[in-house]
Amino acid sequence: MWLSRLKSLRVGTIVSGVANVMVVIVGGIIIFAAFPSCDGHKIFPIGIVSVAAGVKFCAMIKTGMAQEATAKTVLESAADTIIRHERRMRYRTWLWWTRFAIGIAFFQVVGATYLMFNMAKYVSDDGTSSGCILGVASNGNWWMKKLLVVFVIMVCFVALVQCFLGSDVLRWRSFYATQDDVWRAHYHEVFNHGIREILCCFGRIQYLTVSEEDEIYSVAKLLGDLVSYRASGTGHLELLAGLALLQRHSQSSGSYEGFPEAPQERLKEGAAFHKFAEAAYTGPLLDVGRNPILFPCAWLYRQGVLSPWTRSRRPTLDGDNWWRGHAAAFLKYVKLSPNVLQRGRVNQEECKAAYFILVLHHLKSVVIAVRGTETPEDLITDGLGRECLLSAEDLDGLMNNSHIHPDVKQSVESSSPHYGHRGIVEAARELYMQVEGNPINDSHDFGSIGFLSSLLGARCECDGYNVRLVGHSLGGSIATLLGLRLYGRFPNLHVYAYGALPCVDSVIANACTEFITSIVHENEFSARLSVRSIMRLRASAIMALTQDTTTDTALIFRLARRFLYASKYQISRTVANNSAENHSEINIPEDFNNHIYQGAKKPNRECSLLIEDDSREDNFEMDGDNFVNPYHNIAAGASPSGDPVSCLMETVSRTENGSATNPTELFLPGLIIHVVLQQQNSNIPLWASWRAQKRRNNYKAFIANRENFTDIVVSPSMFLDHMPWRCYHAMQNVLEARAAQESQAVVADEPRIL
Repeated sequence: MWLSRLKSLRVGTIVSGVANVMVVIVGGIIIFAAFPSCDGHKIFPIGIVSVAAGVKFCAMIKTGMAQEATAKTVLESAADTIIRHERRMRYRTWLWWTRFAIGIAFFQVVGATYLMFNMAKYVSDDGTSSGCILGVASNGNWWMKKLLVVFVIMVCFVALVQCFLGSDVLRWRSFYATQDDVWRAHYHEVFNHGIREILCCFGRIQYLTVSEEDEIYSVAKLLGDLVSYRASGTGHLELLAGLALLQRHSQSSGSYEGFPEAPQERLKEGAAFHKFAEAAYTGPLLDVGRNPILFPCAWLYRQGVLSPWTRSRRPTLDGDNWWRGHAAAFLKYVKLSPNVLQRGRVNQEECKAAYFILVLHHLKSVVIAVRGTETPEDLITDGLGRECLLSAEDLDGLMNNSHIHPDVKQSVESSSPHYGHRGIVEAARELYMQVEGNPINDSHDFGSIGFLSSLLGARCECDGYNVRLVGHSLGGSIATLLGLRLYGRFPNLHVYAYGALPCVDSVIANACTEFITSIVHENEFSARLSVRSIMRLRASAIMALTQDTTTDTALIFRLARRFLYASKYQISRTVANNSAENHSEINIPEDFNNHIYQGAKKPNRECSLLIEDDSREDNFEMDGDNFVNPYHNIAAGASPSGDPVSCLMETVSRTENGSATNPTELFLPGLIIHVVLQQQNSNIPLWASWRAQKRRNNYKAFIANRENFTDIVVSPSMFLDHMPWRCYHAMQNVLEARAAQESQAVVADEPRIL
């Protein structure tokens, strides 16, 4: 029993524990030797450092015990939701002891710094000191001097080791081994507590006391699924190395030669309404990117803090601050008078979008601008990336609209059910209730109408006006789902989504091309971000590692094989559960592989054999904490056609609706306009690329296939391309270039006067 516990200890833990014990012993000897000739307060620094080392050693023991109890509880609760509360309590106990040990380690770093300072002062004084202990060492006690040097070295060594050690005392793998479900449960708990603590640091203390399954719980569960590669023995650094290799070898989106150019009217109107989507970021986030140094001053200016006497003239928004700064920031950015802003909301709740409704009489348009990701709650909405069913009300604008072609309606009806991004769908449903679902008065009479109908109805203020829904990033996706619901009531509606997230399935995405336009700038990550794309990116990172000659090939093949086996195991369990719940409707055939890949591309024979063989538990033998690879001939390249990495890429690329491990593929909605930079010089530094691109004015806009945005493009500019102002400048460059071409064509067609 004790031997197994020793094997579960990390090597760094053993080194740190022995070093702390040595500090206690050596410090005790020094204090005992110097005590007869020194007062108590003069040996206090040595004593406090020694006591800290002893407390640290005891804290490591308690942390290890708490970690062991947590690991055992996770093992028991991985497949049992009844004792999940106990798992959380165990994890919190372990986390408390971990934080306590980290605090002691910080104190030891301070003590080591203090002793080093005194030792340096002692050396600078030619080995003489008036201090008690150093004085004893300088009075001919050579053994005391050497012991003191050893003590200082040990204290500094302990401080340095614990800075790089981490908080774990035991090796999680010694408990979890290769159990995929257990690793998922473990990281589910890690992300659940981590997200809640980060939100607490942002002032959201209420999230720490929530015990039921809320949105954070769902996001943590999804993140836990995405890091399940830990079950195969692969660490986070290996995956990051694969991503780095992928970035080095990645190419931008393919050539658009032969693709039609983007329609001039949609591009022009999209550029005109872009400022409203950008202005919806009324917090400091927009100024952080635009003014990296003076962003606090810029934000305070936009918020109207410097002009409080104008507060009474600003419109009132739900959730705005006392001086109505968000309304001031929005209006200041779009440069319009306060009377155009009819309604809005700025809040900090998950699945509740911030929005602004404007009436532009000079354009005969009503604009609904939806804010993108700005607060931690918005990140939670983004993280609810699993698919959910779209109800009939969500698709009301498609199915109950005379402007939609009957063939499109038939396609939507025949391919039911349909899916959407869960967080975005919930936010769009709540936003619909805000702008149209709730009556504008408290009565529930038959004639009660929503806010938009009160503006756009017959003989109302904005009768006959166009409706434009705009949003950037998350806001564009929410505006898309809202437009799907409102299009039946307001046929003059059009949605412009800039850098939106994939949020609907392929059928719905194709059905709404008439009234939804998604504009994508270069390689921005958001337009390609989905659960499926992250899974494929993970597989691509593994493939990039296999192409590197310095990579441990056996480890990569083992990782790929674990993915294949985990996928089959999860699908098998899902089908079995469904069969138990409704055995009259679902029957599991004898040929299970045929059932798994029914309606999808079936893997080749080698892949099927790998998956079948991998389901046998005796294929994985343990040699200490390492795996013995039973497929060494495959890893060595004996069977390249059936290697597990290729099978993994083939498996992940398949689309299977409704599966827990293979979620529905989500797409960008509507007509896709991709604004790309032509003939970009890769030698331009990243910090100077934006100015160079702006000077050359060589952007072009094409109608793209939505299938081109199912995979994340790993590039240095994938995050910078998502900045909203970069998209706007790119569209402006396209329009200016087209205008210049038209003017040149007109001049060329004019008759010359001789």
